[in-house]
Amino acid sequence: MTIRPTVRLITLGCAKNEVDSEEIAGVLQQAGYRLDPHTRTPDVIIINTCGFIESAKQESLQVIRDALREKRAGNTQKVIVAGCLVQRMGDALRQILPEVDAFVGVGQMARFAEIVNTARQSQKPLTDIQPPHHRWAEVTTRLRSRTPWSAYLKISEGCDHQCTFCTIPSFRGRHVSKPIERVLEEARWLAQNGAKELNLIAQDTTQYGYDLYRRCMLPDLLRELAQVEGVRWIRIHYAYPSRVSDQLIETMASLPQVVPYLDVPLQHVNRDILRAMRRPGSGATYLRMIERLRTAMPEIAIRTTFIVGFPGETEAQFQELLEFLQQARLDRVGAFLYSRERGTPAAEIPHQVPFRVKRERYDRLMRTQQPISLARNREWVGQEMTVLIEGYSAEGNWAIGRSHRDAPDVDGLVYVRACHAVPGEFVSVRIERAEVYDLFGVPSSETLSSPHPKCPAEKLSGILLPSEAYHGK
Repeated sequence: MTIRPTVRLITLGCAKNEVDSEEIAGVLQQAGYRLDPHTRTPDVIIINTCGFIESAKQESLQVIRDALREKRAGNTQKVIVAGCLVQRMGDALRQILPEVDAFVGVGQMARFAEIVNTARQSQKPLTDIQPPHHRWAEVTTRLRSRTPWSAYLKISEGCDHQCTFCTIPSFRGRHVSKPIERVLEEARWLAQNGAKELNLIAQDTTQYGYDLYRRCMLPDLLRELAQVEGVRWIRIHYAYPSRVSDQLIETMASLPQVVPYLDVPLQHVNRDILRAMRRPGSGATYLRMIERLRTAMPEIAIRTTFIVGFPGETEAQFQELLEFLQQARLDRVGAFLYSRERGTPAAEIPHQVPFRVKRERYDRLMRTQQPISLARNREWVGQEMTVLIEGYSAEGNWAIGRSHRDAPDVDGLVYVRACHAVPGEFVSVRIERAEVYDLFGVPSSETLSSPHPKCPAEKLSGILLPSEAYHGK
């Protein structure tokens, strides 16, 4: 019997990287490799890196060094480094990490079998960094890494925006849409393989189709995806605020499969800061957008992210952001400390905000948002909501799932007592209690007289899910 060479594939960064890794894994599996995240002695370790901000860069470098230690110890033969950090740093990585066997830039998923074969046969280091140009892998080669019922569906790659703080266009290239026929083919394939929730991702989902069809095609795509058999939830991530059009809102509201949820990163609300970021809008225009969304979809959950400590941000401008939070009453808010990235225009702006000030502002922003999040959650107490069950607490007495308000990995959870649903099933839940991020309830079809069980946080730290991940996630 032929022994297949093994690969440990490590994915760092965002959901878009996760999809890239799934395509890489599928290509390698078809070429005869065995993907095994647990083997102690893989033939090849592949690290799909993130290079978005400095902290991600440092994490990637540490994982690479860990892999090289395994190589020196004889536990693996080859270490291949791929993805965003390679594209961003180029030959500088070769100088820092000369023991790496191959460096591969972005957009090379379809060629990975050829790349790995060459690296394994060569004694010389390989560098394959081409100008960013995405090559879509064949749909059926994608090897899923997470639970079958929820899938990320990448609809485009790259970005045409020129935000002054962002490095993405420099290493991901211009915006390139996946042809609509190919998106639908992938959606049908995902549904046939168990996906009930499709999470649409891109650097900017709202620009989808413009490069191919000369108009933004996200509403058209949503209507087509809503007809894919087996798909119950479609969720939109990474919407650009100025492109949340009336047509998009009307389409979302009219399609039951499109959950009332929108991830729309705002980054800030002060007009001068936004102009320095080269981003559109203001707090006032954002409030009007939120009003339009809530008028069309009263149950909508709106997620956003903000950057605190952007160069030149004054206390008054930060206070404007806090006041916006009070007015907008957003469901989900994330925040980042501004990261000074070499090569970006913002890195050269004078009056960089000291780290201690950025940290203090971050803490104040999150403390301001927490009671708002709690109040938004408490509005659901006594109401029923549909929950996608994804696992159980360690003791098995709490089912753990997500509602339409909860995107995978980044939002809250719904804990359901006395629930016996199989993971991957939808359950109607009556909400009994709310906390800052999570909700607690009971299946609405069952009436229970038992007292509410205690639910200590340390007992809810892990969801027991099928072990399918090839990158040890």
